[in-house]
Amino acid sequence: MCGICCSVNFSVEHINKHLKEDLLYYLKQRGPDSSKQLLKSDVNYQCLFSGHVLHLRGVLTSQPVEDERGNVFLWNGEVFNGIKVGAEENDTQIMFNYLSSCKNESDILSLFSEVQGPWSFIYYQASSHYLWFGRDFFGRRSLLWHFNNLGKSFCLSSVGTQTSGVTNKWREVPASGIFSIDLKSTAISKCVILTLYPWKCISRGNVTKECVNSLTQISADLPKFVSVEASEAKLYLEKPVVPLNTMLPQAPFETYHTDVFRALPVRETLQVYLTDKHMKEVVQQFIDVLSMAVKRRVLCLPRYESLTPDEVLKICDRKANIAILFSGGIDSMVIAALADRHIPIDEPIDLLNVAFMTKEKTMPAHFNKKRNKQKYCEIPSEEFSKNPATAADDNPDKQFGVPDRITGRAGLKELQAVNPSRIWNFVEINVPLEELQKLRRNRICQLIHPLDTVLDDSIGCAVWFASRGVGCLVTQDEVKSYQSNAKVVLTGIGADEQLAGYSRHRVCFQTHGLEGLNKEIEMELGRISSRNLGRDDRVIGDHGKEARFPFLDENVVSFLNSLPIWEKANLALPRGIGEKLLLRLAATELGLTSSALLPKRAMQFGSRIAKMEKNNEKASDKCGRLQEISLENLSIGKEFKM
Repeated sequence: MCGICCSVNFSVEHINKHLKEDLLYYLKQRGPDSSKQLLKSDVNYQCLFSGHVLHLRGVLTSQPVEDERGNVFLWNGEVFNGIKVGAEENDTQIMFNYLSSCKNESDILSLFSEVQGPWSFIYYQASSHYLWFGRDFFGRRSLLWHFNNLGKSFCLSSVGTQTSGVTNKWREVPASGIFSIDLKSTAISKCVILTLYPWKCISRGNVTKECVNSLTQISADLPKFVSVEASEAKLYLEKPVVPLNTMLPQAPFETYHTDVFRALPVRETLQVYLTDKHMKEVVQQFIDVLSMAVKRRVLCLPRYESLTPDEVLKICDRKANIAILFSGGIDSMVIAALADRHIPIDEPIDLLNVAFMTKEKTMPAHFNKKRNKQKYCEIPSEEFSKNPATAADDNPDKQFGVPDRITGRAGLKELQAVNPSRIWNFVEINVPLEELQKLRRNRICQLIHPLDTVLDDSIGCAVWFASRGVGCLVTQDEVKSYQSNAKVVLTGIGADEQLAGYSRHRVCFQTHGLEGLNKEIEMELGRISSRNLGRDDRVIGDHGKEARFPFLDENVVSFLNSLPIWEKANLALPRGIGEKLLLRLAATELGLTSSALLPKRAMQFGSRIAKMEKNNEKASDKCGRLQEISLENLSIGKEFKM
């Protein structure tokens, strides 16, 4: 994972050899292992490339990389499939080698059509004066653009910056395809024209109509002096996933799911489903494809294999290389159980569980009474560990006993029962109100932008604190402060969108039936890049960690897309069973019997961040808290040096 940036200036008399300090600071946070910049000048324009690398595979390869012909490449991605990358090879160099051998735009599009995994990139083609850039089909890596000075300059970057009192012009680059711009032509004509090569589904019909719709939507969010057009040759990228199966049952849906299921005890419902031979096969296929997705994401990083046995023995404490955003809910439980299959048994796994301070006592009085006799530690955060007065209560169970903490502890016990040999580090991350407000104002608001809703605030802050991994480990014997140093963070995003996990899916089904539900799920995947993934990548990447999304692996999505809707969810059944039915059946097969029955609870409610400040807000409202930029934040990069 990397922080990448390219600043283009068409007014060469005002050459800028340095990026703004605050932007450099946030880019450096994403890539702490290597920083480099490169200036490419032409008579008509100049490009400043800046690359900051988080080293995870192969030989450390500093960015930007340049070849003998002057081509320049910035890569923020992981090749998990589609293109061969050896265990000792670096995918940045592999991708650059392929790009350098491309003879035309069709070759470039073919290359990116084959890559499976998250990516964003910037590629300067020296001979043609073209700049290529874009994000993967799901938008799993952030890339923003900023056009200013009436087309005299623009910037592409993994992160943006805000300025107090000034309208923010950063926008997310749409994950609609790959873009190119002819820098020489733009400098001469003074007109900024972007060419879009959109994703195309080979088996779908009206590609021209889809492209026109994409161009219209993108243009609506750009300044008037920037235009977007399709390529003259009508070239496209091939979508990496199969189309959604929208088939409907020939008989009424109720005949497939009779009242027998509704009459059964909740726990027995899943067992009865698994007696059906076809359904059991589907569940096993799902487990297999998801397990492979998790395997790719937990093994693509350096471990101790290169050390001798004697060197390994000298390492007193094995550190966790993998962390999981962990609520104890069905999504994170299944990911944890599958990660356990592939991570070396002597390597701990960090389970990151975040809770925000509540005013009322939410922990049931009977829950784990032994814990109340223990001595607890307040969260040792960077901001608050120096000030004990910030602890508002002597008993964290009272103020941090939120729903996700309760289900998280229960999930920990279930995982320990499945594999007692594994060290499961359950990291309790407690966030007081004052710390939330200060770090949001000083730091997190910059990362969430350009998104700006109440929902973005709640989830963005929760994910930032959780992925930071600063908390406590509580065992029967002791309580100690803990900092997760895992560079890879697995998240369960994508499960709800594909398996009808949200409450709005149930409402849609009740109103419009299976046909309406299919349309809703198709829409969910289509907008996931703009609603979630860019934001989450910026927030997690700020800690020098990489977010990985097993449920959005191309093979997993294609498998789920191939199934009819009733094999993925049955919203005629009660909450806690019907939504994400296929995942619940998989959890049951994996031995996770209790968590398989937990109802969906959104992160902002499970962690109680949504209850900390204002209770009367709507998720879609503009969030004023994200506009409160600290003066301290505006000078945050003053001490940063390249």
